[in-house]
Amino acid sequence: MSQTGRAMRSVLFAAVISVGALAALPATAFAEDAKPAEPGKAVGAGSNWQANVNSNNSAAITLDEKQTVAVKAVDAYFNAIGDLRGRFLQTDAEQQQQKGEFYIKRPGKFRFVYGSPSKLVILSDGESLSFEDYDLKHADRYPLDSTPFRLLLGKDVNLLRDANVKELTVADDLMTITLQDKSPDSQGQIQLFFLKSGPQIELKEWVITGPQGDNTRVEVAELARDKPVDPAYFQNAPLEIEAFKSKQK
Repeated sequence: MSQTGRAMRSVLFAAVISVGALAALPATAFAEDAKPAEPGKAVGAGSNWQANVNSNNSAAITLDEKQTVAVKAVDAYFNAIGDLRGRFLQTDAEQQQQKGEFYIKRPGKFRFVYGSPSKLVILSDGESLSFEDYDLKHADRYPLDSTPFRLLLGKDVNLLRDANVKELTVADDLMTITLQDKSPDSQGQIQLFFLKSGPQIELKEWVITGPQGDNTRVEVAELARDKPVDPAYFQNAPLEIEAFKSKQK
C-alpha cells in the first residue's frame, strides 16, 4: 500500500466509526479555506466542551439512573437510522484535513470515498471492512466484527451491553459520552458530542483516540436521510486482496 494509503487507513479506521445519524454542520466547515483546529481540540471545543479523551483508564464508570437513561437514548438514536448519505471533513492528529462523501445502509454497510488527490475508498459489505487503494489496485480487508464499527452501526445498538462507558456528562444543551468497545479485539476509544434540545439529541462531532494516543476528529454536512442508498455501493472492488484475521496465530 502507498504511504498515503497507509496514513489514510490508520486515520480512517478511527474516523469512520459511528458516522450513522449525524447532525448537519454549517457549510462553512467545508469551505476550501477551512483551517486546521488547534492541536488537542475538537471542532467546537471551548470552555463548554470537554474535548480530551483519557486513553489511560480502561475502567468503566458506574452509571446512575439518569446516566443510564442517557445511554439508552444514544442507543435509540443510532438504531433509528437506516440509509444515510452526506459529506465529511476529517482532521487527523497532525492537523491534516481530508474531505469526501459517505454512504451508509444499516446494519453494517458503509462506503467512504475520499476526494482528489486520494484514490482511497473505505467500505463495509456487512461482513468485512476493506481499505481499497485504487492507485495500487490493492485492498486490505478485515473482519468487521474485529473493528470498532460494530458498536454503533450494528443491527442492535446496545452500549450498556457492548461498550464500557468511560465518561458521561449531561447538561441542558450538551451531552458527551466516551466509549470503549468491550471486545478484546478492538482498540482505542471514541468521544461523541451531542447537542441537546429538551429530550432530543443530535450528534455534532466525534473524536477518536487510537491505541497510540493520537486523536482524529470528524464533522459531517449535507446529510440526506430520505434517499435510499443503492446496495451496489457496498460491493467490494475486484482488487488484489490481502486479508487479515483477528487473533490469527
